[in-house]
Amino acid sequence: MYKPVEEKGRVDLYSKNRVLIIDDDPDICNVLREIIHEMGHRCDLAHSLKEGLYRAKVEEFDVILLDLRLPDGNGIDILPELRSTPSNPEVIIITGYGDPDGAELAIKSGIWDYIQKPFSLKTISLSLKRVFQHRNEIKKHSFIKRQLRSEGIIGSSPQIKACIDLLAQAAERDSNVLIIGETGTGKELFARAIHINSLRGDNNFIVVDCAALPESLVESIIFGHEKGAFTGADNAKAGLIKQADKGTLFLDEIGELSPKIQKKFLRVLEYKKFRAIGGETELESDFRLISATNRDLDEMVEKGEFRKDLLFRLRVFTIRLPALREHREDILEISKYHLKRLCQREKIPQKELSTDVIDIMMQYNWPGNVRELINALETAIVNSKYESTIYPKHLPQHIRSYVLRKNIGMDNLKKLPPYKQYKKNIIYDATKRYLIDLISQSGGDLQKACNISGLSKSRLYELLRLHNIKFEV
Repeated sequence: MYKPVEEKGRVDLYSKNRVLIIDDDPDICNVLREIIHEMGHRCDLAHSLKEGLYRAKVEEFDVILLDLRLPDGNGIDILPELRSTPSNPEVIIITGYGDPDGAELAIKSGIWDYIQKPFSLKTISLSLKRVFQHRNEIKKHSFIKRQLRSEGIIGSSPQIKACIDLLAQAAERDSNVLIIGETGTGKELFARAIHINSLRGDNNFIVVDCAALPESLVESIIFGHEKGAFTGADNAKAGLIKQADKGTLFLDEIGELSPKIQKKFLRVLEYKKFRAIGGETELESDFRLISATNRDLDEMVEKGEFRKDLLFRLRVFTIRLPALREHREDILEISKYHLKRLCQREKIPQKELSTDVIDIMMQYNWPGNVRELINALETAIVNSKYESTIYPKHLPQHIRSYVLRKNIGMDNLKKLPPYKQYKKNIIYDATKRYLIDLISQSGGDLQKACNISGLSKSRLYELLRLHNIKFEV
């Protein structure tokens, strides 16, 4: 386990917290500001979403008190941006419009608390007291030098930093961890890092790919078997649970476990005891469990596809990994890291990425996340052969095609003028066409042209001049 070394004498400097109130009600703002000042902390005000978001991006706040209904929109809409600002503030929602769906969405977005107006002084004071204590603990530990081993976890975006902070917290505990994320986001990488940085780091890290377990052998593989337990069992064999004794058992894609195995595994988690197939005595295994999934386990529970009691056991501590498209600012750093690693593996000179390749990488949506990015780099290395620079033609065709189609669509949109300009162009062209036809029908007779059009001579001359049409009498 990594060892923290505290730098003394620096925590007290940061005992004051800074709060931003985003609310358009002056009475509420005054009450909240007075409470915060009495608690010994600093407070700033913003009366619109635009102003609040701007201040959160350019200034550092520990806590944001956010109203939901503001003149320029709903506070829910800016929650992700507020939470991803550099200071990573805690958000307390204060609203007079209770909405169960909105409250659930806010909780999933990581808010600290959801308080309805009118609120009591006791309720808001207690919530603020708790969040200030939490922020002070974060500040205290931010001055602790940590030798965290996180090889392969690349990125400096707020999203990745938040996940690394959770990784460090998980490594300090022995609780079950559930890692949630799309395929290719690095769930196993985070699981290994938790194990390596924990007190179990010197023992086995056993990986179980639940999606790849053969239905007929799944029990034998996980629980083990005795000699003669079934046809072909010529020797006794320890299961993966036993192999993880004193170490970590990583169940990847745990949502793929059958209901039968879910039930058996629940008992193992409760008692850390199990029976091998064909065995007469119970075996013990002291393992730490880390699970991962790309599926919505809550939805599976509702459909009866996953045990609710097992889910409760799995997610004592949860880490949700972002998709690569959600932290594009890390793409270049990730690409350079893996390009260097791949070139070293292939024992070839280091290659560089051209600027247009980088541009394509930033525009592509990466449905396969970091894993797809690494595969794309491997393809580019093969295609570039002896060249020292990787160009767009070396990338997989489907990536180039996607970005090309996207840009063609954007170019077409760019060619469409603003509505006012479009309307002006239509009127200009139609008027010019009308004037040309008018001259033709009048046979060059100015008075007749005026009679047909209903225009005065001066107005007709003005239109002819504006449209650069000569009227020869």
